[in-house]
Amino acid sequence: MTADARQLVLASDSDRRRIERELHNGPQQALAGFAVSLQQARSLVESDPAAAVALVDEMRRDVQQALEHLRALSERIYPPLLEAGGLRVALRTAAANAGVRARVEVAVGGACPAELAVTVYLCWVEALERIGDGASATIAVRDEDETLVFEISADVAGLDTVKDRVEALGGCLTIASGRVAGSLPLSR
Repeated sequence: MTADARQLVLASDSDRRRIERELHNGPQQALAGFAVSLQQARSLVESDPAAAVALVDEMRRDVQQALEHLRALSERIYPPLLEAGGLRVALRTAAANAGVRARVEVAVGGACPAELAVTVYLCWVEALERIGDGASATIAVRDEDETLVFEISADVAGLDTVKDRVEALGGCLTIASGRVAGSLPLSR
């Protein structure tokens, strides 16, 4: 196994561990809590109907939060908006979901191959997670001479997982203070 292939396998394993942790600590724990709350609500139905109603209302809010967490997690695995609305819509939606004020500029002439669109999207999502709620960022995506070029203007670090993905697709990713720049060949 080459060093590059090994690095990709390790990055993929790291992603899987992170997803498992998020599923365990989020939705799985929430579902366990719902089971306990349902038992409590059932026992309160006859003895204290008002308390049962309050508990069910609280559970409804908790279910909504768990669903939002699952939606966000599934979008990081593969965003359905890429197919439904394209790269521009998916990038804007990811910024809005992260609470980041963002300017999104996508000027890609032809069809952007799905694997490249996903890669740009994942770089953006990783950057959004690192800059945090309430921050500002810009992403510009364009095609230049058979290359998909993207730049993220935000103070980010630690994009090693997506750097490996970009490089595996024959591209390069540079991270400097306040800027992430990447390029991916449109044809291989």
